[in-house]
Amino acid sequence: MTKPLVALLSGAGISTDSGIPDYRGPNGLWRKDPEAEKLVTYDYYMGDPEIRRRSWQMRRANRTLKAEPNAAHVAVAELERSGVPVRVITQNVDGLHQLAGMPARKVLELHGTARQVVCTKCHARGPMEDALERVEAGEADPPCLTCGGILKSATVMFGERLDPVVMGEAVAITKACQVFVAVGTTLQVQPAAGLAGVAADHGARLVIVNADPTPYDDQADEVIREPIGTALPELMHRIRSFGEL
Repeated sequence: MTKPLVALLSGAGISTDSGIPDYRGPNGLWRKDPEAEKLVTYDYYMGDPEIRRRSWQMRRANRTLKAEPNAAHVAVAELERSGVPVRVITQNVDGLHQLAGMPARKVLELHGTARQVVCTKCHARGPMEDALERVEAGEADPPCLTCGGILKSATVMFGERLDPVVMGEAVAITKACQVFVAVGTTLQVQPAAGLAGVAADHGARLVIVNADPTPYDDQADEVIREPIGTALPELMHRIRSFGEL
């Protein structure tokens, strides 16, 4: 029997067990500090050195680079290692799917990665840890070492467009998969959220694993409200054991 192609769209909820807060939940970053949104808004960031200085301090305090994969990330990687074709489309920038063992080439990072920095002028890239070491050493707003341009996290800030190549690959995978699992995402941020509808329209079995209702629940074949840390491993086990849902 041919094993189904499983596409997994992951949002912030899959990483909260790793100690990374979500953005829009009850304790989300944007609800706690609406001003924080300016720190990751491209126009504010590029136009205001003080915003950049605060952004670097936020990155210093950020636990993303110290976070470890949790049971949900591991379960996805184990499903892939078992021989089931799996592709991860993630809205997260934490790199935890790859740390859990998913091959990087099978993970599409829609919003980029917090593990690298990129120059806004010459587009040179480098490790975030190197830039943070410069901040620790006293550089409030470390410039690009190649051209002196403004450095930013290699994430897609508010006001920036998603990489059209990455989004195109995500749409192609979504159209081709037999099972589409949306986990830990409110399915409210477009265009990523629309992938759930694309999957359903193309005949995939749509499974939504999320604490709160989403706009696509009525199109889903299965909606799971249980905690992700236990629900996703159980779901991955079902797929691995039975080849389908």
